Amino acid sequence: MTHGMHILDDPTGLTPLAQDLLRRTGRREPPPEPRLAGDFRWVRERAGRRVPPPVLLLIRREGFEQRYGGLRYLVRGGEPAGAREWVYDLHRDMGADPAGGWYFDWFGERVSSPVGHRVHTDGRAGVTDGSGVFLEIAPSVPALIESHALLDRFSGWERRTGAGTLAAARRLDGLTDVPEASGPTVRWRVSEDLAVQEFQLWAGPPPRPWRAWIWTRGEAARARLARTLARAAADRP
Repeated sequence: MTHGMHILDDPTGLTPLAQDLLRRTGRREPPPEPRLAGDFRWVRERAGRRVPPPVLLLIRREGFEQRYGGLRYLVRGGEPAGAREWVYDLHRDMGADPAGGWYFDWFGERVSSPVGHRVHTDGRAGVTDGSGVFLEIAPSVPALIESHALLDRFSGWERRTGAGTLAAARRLDGLTDVPEASGPTVRWRVSEDLAVQEFQLWAGPPPRPWRAWIWTRGEAARARLARTLARAAADRP
């Protein structure tokens, strides 16, 4: 996050698919309000004491603002409500991650019940479950955008969720890993007519459970998934 140019002016580092998402739906808006000089005089460290913010935290936050500040784009994901907007406006909250390091908050997905989105000083994108714990959802902000680009790409395909999809997803072979959108808490694999996203849920006590979404295109892929789901169900105790 040390790049000096805004992502819409210079999308270097993103794949053509992610660049296309930003080109089609992205825009930049000015910050909702100017920052005040005294906003960041104190932050809370792990023991709860108020301390001056570490330089690394301020540098990472400023880098995010320069690279992504004011960014908006739409992601189609197959939801009944249609496309959802992601908003890259900074919030004022900053603090210490109980597991180590520091974080700052930003807006994230525009939904009726927003989740608290965060960026860690080590570069990971995450959320909070309300306890202050940082929960990783992507290994970096660019990886999060890449994941959104894949969701948008497959939005017109038939999506399968729910019981049995995780076991079936792990049985499907012949798919290509997508490393730029994957990490310890999310894994993408795709082919010409199948796509799989395995991910850890954002909330709940550790260990965070895994889930999977599977997309198919065409009758052959649909039939292959049906057979895989049946085999996975037969193997369950």
